[in-house]
Amino acid sequence: MSALTSIAAATLPIVETFHSVQGEGAWMGCSAFFIRLAGCDVGCPWCDTKQSWPRDRHPEVAIADLVEAAVAAQPQFVVITGGEPLLHDLTELTNALRSQGLRCHLETSGSASPSGSFDWVTLSPKPFKAVVAANYNWANELKVVIQTDADFDFAEQEAIAVPETTLKLLQPEWNSPESCDRVVNYVRQHPRWRVSLQTHKFLGVR
Repeated sequence: MSALTSIAAATLPIVETFHSVQGEGAWMGCSAFFIRLAGCDVGCPWCDTKQSWPRDRHPEVAIADLVEAAVAAQPQFVVITGGEPLLHDLTELTNALRSQGLRCHLETSGSASPSGSFDWVTLSPKPFKAVVAANYNWANELKVVIQTDADFDFAEQEAIAVPETTLKLLQPEWNSPESCDRVVNYVRQHPRWRVSLQTHKFLGVR
């Protein structure tokens, strides 16, 4: 893989990699290889991957090894997630993945500066840290987690900032069962929004 030779020494802090299906959003149910990067400074209290927050507790993994694992999995696409993946420069990783014919998807809160080249960007803003303005422009889908009624106001504010063509999704917070009813009722009354569910949790897969 000559395209990987030049990045042999480049590394990123990795919490885990795994091959599963995309459980959320527009690509739900598709074969996906996940690269979960370490480090997050957003601090969502209901985060289900808090182990990803500290960067220095996770090993540095060579980008070439990440690409090799992704190629071996033969997924429909690779999802770069976190933590907050944009805390890292994703240019070399995405260039290397795309050089091997792999689609690259990003899941981000948008709270750090954009980098990398992606085929699909899921912007999931949080009220705990503002989105960097440039990240609104490349959002293919806007996914807002709903826990309380106040979160709908936040979602509507964020929807104004993304392109008109951006898919708009509301996702019930997993540990708040009543949020499902809130989201369904809201979408019935506001048809520009869709419901997003964490189907991987229902299926019992990663």
